[in-house]
Amino acid sequence: MAVKHVEPYTEEWRHQPALYAGRVVEALGDEVRDWWQGPCDPRTVTIRLTGEDTLVWDEESGWRRGRYVSGDRDTRTVLADARYLGGGLLLRPERLPSAVVDARAGVGNSTAWRPCYRSYRHYRDGFDLALNGYVVYVGA
Repeated sequence: MAVKHVEPYTEEWRHQPALYAGRVVEALGDEVRDWWQGPCDPRTVTIRLTGEDTLVWDEESGWRRGRYVSGDRDTRTVLADARYLGGGLLLRPERLPSAVVDARAGVGNSTAWRPCYRSYRHYRDGFDLALNGYVVYVGA
């Protein structure tokens, strides 16, 4: 299989995180109330859960959980009492439900400190190739 580089700021590039998030939404199942892909720089995804929890993913610091304050497809989601779930930028989708449970309980890798795994400005650092793995999955 050839390595496919996706040019930054194309429609395909902007949509890459939504394919990964779709797998996360599947893994979370009935707990998901709504979700959307947010703005770029960095690219973001928001998943509103039943109850008061909301998950936000961005391409620099991965997943965080907190109480939804504001945000939509055009503006960044703001969370109160945010805690980062840890586990890297692309935590395996099937791992997210238990990471959320751990964060709610205050155990596991959850932390208030924002990790910075990469900069969204590093377009050729291999991260987009990892996201492409979810494109392949969706196309299978």
